[in-house]
Amino acid sequence: MSAKVSKKQRALVIGLIALGIVFTTIFGVRSFHAYKKFNGHRPPPPGKPGKVETDVEFIRSWMTVPFIAELYAVPERPIFEALKISPLEENREKSLRDLNREYYPDSNEFVLETVKAAVTKLQPKPAVDSAPQAVSTPTAATP
Repeated sequence: MSAKVSKKQRALVIGLIALGIVFTTIFGVRSFHAYKKFNGHRPPPPGKPGKVETDVEFIRSWMTVPFIAELYAVPERPIFEALKISPLEENREKSLRDLNREYYPDSNEFVLETVKAAVTKLQPKPAVDSAPQAVSTPTAATP
């Protein structure tokens, strides 16, 4: 009992299979490129929202300048000026690693170290209280 298949049906099935392969290839390539683009990115460091960070050693190459500016409560423009890079929207979206590859390809970690130095200079200095603090000394009970 063999079913008779017309040439039109056979052509339709082959066409649909070919179309499925084309769609799978296109979306597979797009997924691969998206994976490559986001490979190495990490979530932001843990902490309370609104908490200002002070230790510049926590700055990593995956961070962007606006993220660092918000995390350390410093303005963005002086950071870009220290890097001698225009604060265009496309540069604001690039990680420090990407900025280093694009603008300073011969200097490894130059952007990261420059940003750390700039943030250190831009952070407000801790208030030093010049008045000596009074320390009470315990007195012995008299018998």
